[in-house]
Amino acid sequence: MSRFFGQIRQAGYVVPDIEAAMDYWSRVLGVGPFFYNDRVPIRNYRYRGEAYEPHNSVALANSGPLQIELIQCRNDVPSMYRDFTRAGNTGLQHVAYWTESYDADLARLTAQGFVPVMSGEVGERGRFIYFDTEFHPGTVIELSEVAGPKGEMFRLIREAAETWDGSDPVRPFPDLSKL
Repeated sequence: MSRFFGQIRQAGYVVPDIEAAMDYWSRVLGVGPFFYNDRVPIRNYRYRGEAYEPHNSVALANSGPLQIELIQCRNDVPSMYRDFTRAGNTGLQHVAYWTESYDADLARLTAQGFVPVMSGEVGERGRFIYFDTEFHPGTVIELSEVAGPKGEMFRLIREAAETWDGSDPVRPFPDLSKL
């Protein structure tokens, strides 16, 4: 447990082929089921102060309490993911901490000197922000809001993993508007 952030709740991997990565994680490592969205609807996306429209595919599964996120960039929009792959990296790109007190935690972290680089929203009360903390691959820190439907989706994904028997290893994202 981090004395600054609490538990690491997610390990985010940037991959060149998300379908192959889901197959490997589920078939070889036994992690799943993966909930997959070919085009995550990100609103208010910003990278280094500029607005863009990313097309990212994302797959989520749990291994115990730790969520595994697989990310594939489908366009060349500036992002920390693109920076990571352009530097020749693949694999673990970030660790995420979840919060239901996003504004307070964001204020606390920026007061401590953390510099926001990339941010956006997924669903209602599903904001996220990445900080300029990459000193070697896999050390980027994400703060992810889970107070709304995104948090409910994460709970459903964790519960699906608890009883997963290996069948139906790739499933669609739950509809956040219905959670």
